[in-house]
Amino acid sequence: MATLHLRNIEKTYESGPQVIKGINLDVADGEFMVFVGPSGCGKSTMLRMIAGLEDITGGDLLIDGKRANDVQPSERGIAMVFQSYALYPHMSVGENMGFALKLAGKPKAEVDAAVGRAAEILQITHLLDRKPKALSGGQRQRVAIGRAIVRKPKVFLFDEPLSNLDAALRVQMRIELSKLHEELGTTMIYVTHDQVEAMTLGSRIAVFNHGVIEQVGRPLDLYQEPANQFVGGFLGSPKMNFIQCAITERRADSIALKVGRASGFELPRSIAADAGSELTLGVRPEHLDLAPAGDGISARVDLLEHLGDTTIVYAAIDGTDQVVTVKAPGSRSGLRAGDAIGLRPHAAACHLFRPDGRAVQVMA
Repeated sequence: MATLHLRNIEKTYESGPQVIKGINLDVADGEFMVFVGPSGCGKSTMLRMIAGLEDITGGDLLIDGKRANDVQPSERGIAMVFQSYALYPHMSVGENMGFALKLAGKPKAEVDAAVGRAAEILQITHLLDRKPKALSGGQRQRVAIGRAIVRKPKVFLFDEPLSNLDAALRVQMRIELSKLHEELGTTMIYVTHDQVEAMTLGSRIAVFNHGVIEQVGRPLDLYQEPANQFVGGFLGSPKMNFIQCAITERRADSIALKVGRASGFELPRSIAADAGSELTLGVRPEHLDLAPAGDGISARVDLLEHLGDTTIVYAAIDGTDQVVTVKAPGSRSGLRAGDAIGLRPHAAACHLFRPDGRAVQVMA
């Protein structure tokens, strides 16, 4: 196990753009850290720099307190699991898993013991004599993870390892990876663009965007208290609604907001913004209640998606071109497209963002 410290890490390609822009991050011993963000945000590049597969342009990478910028990948004590399984087709599962140890000149008995322990942890002992072509996608991914386990690394790096699996297998493998982390207790860094994977796997999440980290924290902390509009919109499915609004009145312990032609509604909080300020109201679909027309924010139903225990309602706010998503319980069979409705946000779960995207601070 190991600690990992990133100090002002930068990456600039020759005659190209700067893709990593001064990242600072501490990963604790035994932590499961997830790098999440959209395609092209720099998360995989950062992972490859930690692994030693990309040069670091600026800053310092510290592994267990020792600078590792110029340390060879094989000497960093790191094992990486890629999106592609990269298994040797002519070798058996056991041979694939033990190949790195064999190359290192380890005795056959030691290699066999290490492979056996990894196979037992991953529950693939019965597959050791099979070739990769005889395995399912989930089994191949287990073999790829087992190949990393036998090396007993200080840090595991995962680069979108589940993206080639179908939905059911991804759920199963998320559970297996969580169990694996609990059993091994090894430091893990996991890269994904899937916010569901990030929320369910990570001890903490680092949200990447255009080469910087927007926010770091525990999954529920980021979900409930996003530092800015980007984080609020990236985490959550369906995504957070962003509604343009203006402060019509500011009182000592509350503010009145106006949205489109809708009647104003009140939020019981004091913020550092004056009357007349234009803000963005962020509210998640599960924190909007449907109400009769004339109650709350006036809107009209655009579309209904019936999912059994939940109905997703898409509604256009009157007087604007904004469509919001409401996650309502039950079938809501009485609603039809075109119906006039009201929307009531849960005041305690509302977020306010400034024009630059930063969260508005609540005053003490």
